[in-house]
Amino acid sequence: MKIVIVGPGAMGCLFAAFLSKSQQEVWLLDKNKERTEKINQAGIIIEGVSGNWQAKVKVTVDAEEIGQVGLIIIAVKSYDTKEAISQARALITDNTRVLTLQNGIGNIQIISEVVGNEKVIGGATNQGATLLDAGHIRHAGRGETVIGRIDGKIPVELRSIRELFNKAGLETRISRDIKGLLWSKLIINVGINALTAITGLNNGRLVEFEGTRRILREAVTEAIRIAKRKRIKLIYDDPLAKVEAVCEATGPNVSSMLQDVLRKKRTEIDFINGVIVRQAQELGIPVPANSMLVDLVKTIEASYNLAVEK
Repeated sequence: MKIVIVGPGAMGCLFAAFLSKSQQEVWLLDKNKERTEKINQAGIIIEGVSGNWQAKVKVTVDAEEIGQVGLIIIAVKSYDTKEAISQARALITDNTRVLTLQNGIGNIQIISEVVGNEKVIGGATNQGATLLDAGHIRHAGRGETVIGRIDGKIPVELRSIRELFNKAGLETRISRDIKGLLWSKLIINVGINALTAITGLNNGRLVEFEGTRRILREAVTEAIRIAKRKRIKLIYDDPLAKVEAVCEATGPNVSSMLQDVLRKKRTEIDFINGVIVRQAQELGIPVPANSMLVDLVKTIEASYNLAVEK
């Protein structure tokens, strides 16, 4: 199976490196020519929990150079999903499947509009990765990857992808309720990402301070209320306790949204807390904590290029 990973960020490079251990042909598809040349020359450099090692994969900005493929993995930021799947469209045949391993809610729908529902696989991963430089990744933590179709079906190709990932060292299982899983992960991100981006705190410190812990609980409680109204079954018996446990378990981690803010990059706030705000508006439910978090993160983004007045 020829595999293309769209987006050579932290997670894209991590999966490309592991999948390169398989007998499959692995490509990275990028939109940045300078970064492409650098990764082609040096390969992907991994350090961290899986050791220090390198992987050679093919990287290009031209989808036509790759040809038709069996699996496309979308690993870009959520706001780039439409551009990414449009760039990869030339690779798709009737037998191609597209897997999203992105944060937030809405990516499956965006991809489906381009390729059709039957080709799309939803996914979530608990692998931890931090981008140190182009093609240079810190593997911060091992974790399970879960994949599945929105309709709950488990066709042969889904099992094949699971087996391929497991053989490459990426622990993977299939879920019949990928929507519930994605919403469960969304609720964890709702509690952690925006607050870390605003305060500059590592994950674990959010539960050390009374103020951040209170806001975390309010934001998560609002998100749980929305999920219940939408009759989405969350995978945790006590989602709020789970979010606080994740903070503690990933204590030193710098969240992806805080990494974006530190680099003065656009965040995925619209696909995380912004989802809760939009859903709440449709349902007529007030979500003041999430609304405040969205406003504050967007203010930080808007301030990047403003000169500081003295």
